[in-house]
Amino acid sequence: QKKPQVDLSSLPTAQLGNVKNQLTQELQHLTTSFGQLKAAQGKFRDCGVSVRDGLGRDEGTPILVPLTPSLYVPGKLASTDVVLVDVGTGFYVEKTPQAAREFYSRKVEELGKNLQDLEKIVQEKQGNLSVVEDVLRQKVISESSNSEADGGT
Repeated sequence: QKKPQVDLSSLPTAQLGNVKNQLTQELQHLTTSFGQLKAAQGKFRDCGVSVRDGLGRDEGTPILVPLTPSLYVPGKLASTDVVLVDVGTGFYVEKTPQAAREFYSRKVEELGKNLQDLEKIVQEKQGNLSVVEDVLRQKVISESSNSEADGGT
């Protein structure tokens, strides 16, 4: 279903300014969301690499355990048969290393698709913003030349 289209040149300058501001805010929000999704995708990719790289170590090997993104504490590798996987909102599930790698791989792929969809939306919004800015610029120029012509007579 197509959205109704509005002839931008028929809108008053103030309303065009409001549309421009709204599109700018939407673009900022979408761009922030894009960055957050990209960061999440990177974290899932890093987790997959960590599971893969951790398998080559023996049980009891000293490791650094992340408590927060910037705080690590020393620990020892307890098992290479199972790993704890954060499945979201602080819930952890034991999985085999292979199942964990598959989980992280699916997440990276899923986020990649979401990023592609979001990128299309961002490009569409940027195009809309560009059109609104062009129409607004033309209206302002037209209004200023009309007021100069009116004031000169």
